[in-house]
Amino acid sequence: MTAAPSERSAIPSARATSGAAAPVASGRLPLLGHLLELRRDPLGLLQRVHDECGEVGEIDLAGHRLVMLYGAAAQEAFFRAPDEQLDQAAAYPFMKPIFGPGVVFDATPEQRKQALRNRSLRDQFMRGHAEMIASETERMLAEFGESGEFDLLDFMAELTIYTSTACLIGKEFRDELGRDVYALFYELERGTDAIAYVNPNLPLPIFRRRDRARRELVSRLEAIFARRERAGSSTEDLFGVLRRLRDAEGRPRFSTDTITGMFISMMFAGHHTTSVSASWALIELLRHPDWLRRVVGELDTLFADGRSVSYQALREIPLLECALKESLRLHPPLILLMRKVIQDFQYARFTVPAGRNVGVSIAVSNRMPEHFPEPERYDPSRYLAPRQEDAQPFAWIPFGAGRHRCVGAAFAMMQLKAIVSILLRRYELELAQPSESYTNDHSKMVVSVRQPCRVRYRRRAVSAPTARSHQEELPA
Repeated sequence: MTAAPSERSAIPSARATSGAAAPVASGRLPLLGHLLELRRDPLGLLQRVHDECGEVGEIDLAGHRLVMLYGAAAQEAFFRAPDEQLDQAAAYPFMKPIFGPGVVFDATPEQRKQALRNRSLRDQFMRGHAEMIASETERMLAEFGESGEFDLLDFMAELTIYTSTACLIGKEFRDELGRDVYALFYELERGTDAIAYVNPNLPLPIFRRRDRARRELVSRLEAIFARRERAGSSTEDLFGVLRRLRDAEGRPRFSTDTITGMFISMMFAGHHTTSVSASWALIELLRHPDWLRRVVGELDTLFADGRSVSYQALREIPLLECALKESLRLHPPLILLMRKVIQDFQYARFTVPAGRNVGVSIAVSNRMPEHFPEPERYDPSRYLAPRQEDAQPFAWIPFGAGRHRCVGAAFAMMQLKAIVSILLRRYELELAQPSESYTNDHSKMVVSVRQPCRVRYRRRAVSAPTARSHQEELPA
């Protein structure tokens, strides 16, 4: 393992002393700054900033200054800063047209804390979620024949809309959604173009499609809400719970508009990151047959007694979890995380003045050789003892870190394990395209897998595995 962050990464002071300005990366264009490069090659730009400037470097996005922080020490300062100093919501104005007013990125820090207290993510609900995810996965696989071919991202995008909605909101609500709803979320994702930094409401085709998709989603959700209200429904899913909440004066705490925005945000978050991560997990396993063999052997051994997919079973799949962690390291579903500086922020000898943004790049951090030796190499064994490279909490950051670590991280990992384990136990899979054709789509700030990403399948005739089938030594 690599060394822990240095002592200089202590929580930054809300009243920063005067320090040096961050160095600005080269290649800045008049008026546009680095915006076009961010749209064209975001990871290349963010890596270049680190290579040129070191731990702290600034880019210019059409007049919006973004100071990037690199390495475990600088990232610890970023993640430990209080909301009153570094505000998440103010850094993402381009997400407001997607989620709507008063929700997530347009809410106060206290409102966001309240929204994150979703009882669906509590530990006592996790076993039920695992069974629900398994049921939804089996339902989609029932449409498969003995062999065939499918687009992996399309499959995962549709499946994860169902699983996230059923678990985080409620099964009855999931059953009321149309099958094409995942296509609407695709248009929402495309609306996260970097040009939205300048103005998220420019009259561009991608933003028109984004707004059209949101209007359609709102229409569908409101129709479901109205049917329930007319029927006097008293379901115990999240909608029922939120509608019954009252303020001190006895009025509904959340309007239908607010609940609609909350649902869109939860479905968006639970669907996008998992669909992309599950796709890459399978692609990387299919690219590395030695690890695929070991993971399938582990699954066959674990489920040899016929046990169902449950929360307890999912906690006992170490090799699969290593493979998932490694695909998350190599292919994080977000390009960068940002905060708006509300009070001057100081790190080391640098001061970032109030009004600017600061950010960290998950993708760059997860490939820093000082934290991850041979960072370009797919090597799930880096998470086994004694290496345990994911134990570096401010270097391995697919789910963020510290107070801002993703509240749904445990749910996401459980969902990934359930989906991937069922697919690998049911089918032999192989890539249907040249290996190098499977790449990330970085055309938007929300990362995806470039399509087509086709995979062939053939139903397995599962035989009883040997007791040590997943304990063989890895090839050197």
